[in-house]
Order: sequence, then C-alpha cells, then structure tokens
Amino acid sequence: MHTKHLELEQVGIDFPTPKGPFTALQDVNLKISKGEFVSLIGHSGCGKSTVLNIVAGLHQATTGGVILDGAEVKQPGPERAVVFQNHSLLPWLTVYKNVELAVKSTMRGKSKNEMRDWIMHNLELVHMTHALDKLPSEISGGMKQRVGIARALAMEPKVLLMDEPFGALDALTRAHLQDSLMEIHADLGNTVIMITHDVDEAVLLSDRIVMMNNGPAATIGEILDIELPRPRDRLALADNKQYNHYRHEVLTFLYDKQKKVETVSSRANQAPTTNKHSQQLAKPSGVSSEKKDAKKSDAA
Repeated sequence: MHTKHLELEQVGIDFPTPKGPFTALQDVNLKISKGEFVSLIGHSGCGKSTVLNIVAGLHQATTGGVILDGAEVKQPGPERAVVFQNHSLLPWLTVYKNVELAVKSTMRGKSKNEMRDWIMHNLELVHMTHALDKLPSEISGGMKQRVGIARALAMEPKVLLMDEPFGALDALTRAHLQDSLMEIHADLGNTVIMITHDVDEAVLLSDRIVMMNNGPAATIGEILDIELPRPRDRLALADNKQYNHYRHEVLTFLYDKQKKVETVSSRANQAPTTNKHSQQLAKPSGVSSEKKDAKKSDAA
C-alpha cells in the first residue's frame, strides 16, 4: 500500500466482573498502511468489535495502545468515523439533515454553499441524492445504511471503521453496497477496517484478512494477504482459482477454531447418565426447532 500510519501495539483489555477481571484481548499487534482495506473475521466473542472500539477511542486499552499518524488514540475523534450495523440515523431528520449534522461538526468556518456542496458530494458517492428530503422511516434498510456511510465519509476520516455494516441486509442489497464500497474506496483511498462474518465479503473487499482466535484473551491467529487485482468483479471471481483458494484458507481457519470450541464444550457438558433429555441436547443444533416447526405446520 503506502506508508504505515495505524499501529496496534501489544493491545490488551480487561473488563471488570464480579469474579475479577476478564481478559477479552491480549497482545494484539497490527500495522495498517494508509489506504489499506483490512477485514477482521472470527467467531462471536473473539474480540473483533472490541478491537474496533479501541481504534475508535470508545474503549481504552488496558495494555498497549493505538498510534495513528504518530499520535496515541485516547478518545473518539472525527479522523476515525464509525459505521455500525444499525445505521443510527436520527429519525426526525431528513437524509440531507442527517449528513449535515456531521458536516457542521467538522467543517466549522465554511460557508453554507461549501457545506451544501460537500453534503451533496457525499450523498452522490452513495447514490442517495434522489432522497434528500426523505425521513429514515421512508427509505429502505439499504438506503439507510448508504446514508450512514455518507455521513461517516462527510467527516473526511483518515480511517473508516465498519462494524458489520451490511450484516442486517438481504443478499442482493448487501452485494450492491459492497460494490458501492469498492468504488468509494477506489475513489477516496480511505483506510478501512471492517468487521464481518461473511467469508466471501472479506475476500472480495479486502487487501488483508485478519483472523481472530477465540476468546477469552483473544488475539490475532493468522493474517491472509489478498493479492487479487482491483477493480474486482464478483462474477468474474466466482470461478477464479486464487479467489477460491483465499476463501478456502479462511474457512479452514474458522472451521478448525470452531471444531476446537465444540470439542471443549462437549467435554464440559458431558453427563454421567444418558437420559432422554441429555440425548436431545446432544443432537445437532436446529433439530428440535425443526420438529417444532413441523408440528406447527401439521397443525395448520
């Protein structure tokens, strides 16, 4: 990429509990280049969101720290904008006003015309200029997320932090937004850190995929470089050997970790007797719910 400007050094964090400190993260080390797109992937509870929140300044690391362009990150700031899975738009403000709110907080001293031009520019990036006067309740989930991205971009962040931004959307809408994000990243060259549970999304969008070990005391397990040329076309990549190799590498990592979790869990839950209830618990996830659904459909 370019020059390294974001560093996580020996990052760890403890959370207080009634039984004493809980170590969520330990010894997380990562250097990210300017303009790089990095995805964090791993099982639930592996500390992905905690890493993102520390970079955002929403959590303070217990050990180590985050350095952005030579300055330690100690609190939230406009140079690090966050896009959450929930769009977090203010429901009483229009699309335009939601973006304007961010612009007013970061462009003090600019004229109204300059602000309006900048708002329109960012809404144009996400293809939402047609809905300026709509309230959030009047647009779809995908459109809301586009406005959330426009609001974040309007702050001119050095780093765009995305916490499963497309996780709540249907597959087709998610694909359109992924394509839009690739276009925006190509145009602006922002550094992006994105959390995802979607392996295909991670491979399609990323320059590197950071795979997290399971917690507690979670840390980085492996880092995979994605050396696919840009711009990327999802249809062309569907049969690409290199793409499928990267996909296999991530799935192998996640499968091995999940298998270890299941093994430990099953040992911990072993019972000395095998009654009907314990046999039911030992069945694969979803069996009992499927039977319930079947009974409901029969009754209907």
